[in-house]
Amino acid sequence: MKRLLATAVALLAWTTWMTVSTEPSAFACSFDDCGSTGVADGAATVEYSGGTVSQLVSGGGAAAVDYVWRLVSPCVISDEQDGSCNAQDFQACPAAPGQVVRFLAVQQRPVVRPDGTAVVPVTPGLSPGDQLGSWDTLRTECIDITALNPPPSPEEVFQYFQRLPLPQLATSQAPPGRGLSGLPVVFWTDTPSMQTFTVDIRGFAVVIVAEAQRYDWHTGDPARPTLTTTVPGRAYPGQATEHLYRSGTYTASLTVTWGATFTVDGSAPADVPGTTTTDGPPVTFSVVEAAAILTNPYD
Repeated sequence: MKRLLATAVALLAWTTWMTVSTEPSAFACSFDDCGSTGVADGAATVEYSGGTVSQLVSGGGAAAVDYVWRLVSPCVISDEQDGSCNAQDFQACPAAPGQVVRFLAVQQRPVVRPDGTAVVPVTPGLSPGDQLGSWDTLRTECIDITALNPPPSPEEVFQYFQRLPLPQLATSQAPPGRGLSGLPVVFWTDTPSMQTFTVDIRGFAVVIVAEAQRYDWHTGDPARPTLTTTVPGRAYPGQATEHLYRSGTYTASLTVTWGATFTVDGSAPADVPGTTTTDGPPVTFSVVEAAAILTNPYD
């Protein structure tokens, strides 16, 4: 049954209409827009209808309106019939770059035509579009379903990139806690500036590598409110970001602009077409005046 549930999750990407219900723990929609998919306790059921699917598998003509069609893993059929899957239910399918080819069973089921007739006797009370009888398996083969489930586009990946839990980089400073007027306050961050995420987008394994591209240090000083760099800075004596303050109390923070590259099922990396930002936690500190004190006039 576990393999049936996994197959049902994969089939979500191949339908133009479907209803899926399963245990929430087994059906996790991570970083994914599940659309009209219903998630609740119960068994997994998958069915669909739609012009794109019927054109792909029916060959067009009268068959496209006489039947509804579905593509299912042979494992689903075996589970329905025997309560388990077998090795013959799975087969590797060759695919060219950019193609999505899966080993699937093509099934059809009679449907009531718009004029109320069907290829089989119609039960009284049924309406156009209602399904009749049971699913009939026509063939099982490798099928190119790229038209139903094309690889994620850069724009689609960007939508996921914007929702990734990128870190909010914390600001470190020196001197810590209290600065001196006339002595630069040094800023930097120690948080790793590269993050890797693997997300599932419609059944594709997409690896997004995010990297910090710009650091905007908000000084809290109206005289110079922002310091912009392309590096995370370093502590003294290798400092890259510093600011001279007058005496007073200030709150500083860091905004990081992230860019990214991505791969789809191990493809060559491509750029994500856009950036996103994160705001780090603020840090408050005081700057005081330093006064010279003569402790020994004869020294």
